[in-house]
Amino acid sequence: MAHSTMTSPPPMSGVGVLDKASLLLGVLESGPATLARLVSDTGLKRPTVHRLVVALERLRLVARDGQGRFALGPRLGDMVVEARQDRLKAQAGPVLAQVSARTGTSARLHRRRGRMRVCVASSEVLGGEPMPVGTAFPMKSGAVAQVLLAWEEPEVLYEALRGARFSAAVLSGVRRRGWAQSVGGWEPDMATVSAPVRSPEGRVVAALSLSGPISRVSRSPGHQLGCEAIDAAVRIAELSGN
Repeated sequence: MAHSTMTSPPPMSGVGVLDKASLLLGVLESGPATLARLVSDTGLKRPTVHRLVVALERLRLVARDGQGRFALGPRLGDMVVEARQDRLKAQAGPVLAQVSARTGTSARLHRRRGRMRVCVASSEVLGGEPMPVGTAFPMKSGAVAQVLLAWEEPEVLYEALRGARFSAAVLSGVRRRGWAQSVGGWEPDMATVSAPVRSPEGRVVAALSLSGPISRVSRSPGHQLGCEAIDAAVRIAELSGN
């Protein structure tokens, strides 16, 4: 018995291989499917379905679940996140400027790029070492790296913790509090607090940081700036639709 789930056929481009791939992805929109179901729901021949779905899997547009069924792949989600980033950066600027002026700290937005964290927006205060947009650091130390990793899957954490200057216990504390803190690092006389910027699905898509002189924000800056960092991160997410 066929399990057709598409309420209407997907739009056709007139390019045969793309239209067939679109049919397959349309079936997978409703959830994982076996090869047999993909054949029955699309009406395509089994060898054609197998060839296309394996090709889509190589492109990470399709993946396999724990039962070996085909499902929408991670690259599609990555594309959605990338599309949101323009809005994220556009909306971050005013929020960073406001929280920087209110707290007297340098406010920055960071994203993860593989094994690096990259500053994508900033509002700097006089007296601190400026961090130009595009500055990248390894994900091995600091409050920002902790936030970008704390909510990752266990297998990702296992790899990320190799050679890191923080432990799994530290990341557990970050998840419990909702913010991370670090002292020194790139700016030896500065302390930093960081909080996650989340997508509507709860995924951490960026990290907001507030950095100020240790002499002013102390060596436990989270007590003074943790709530400010969380509020600003939530505001950026709300304004950008992330």
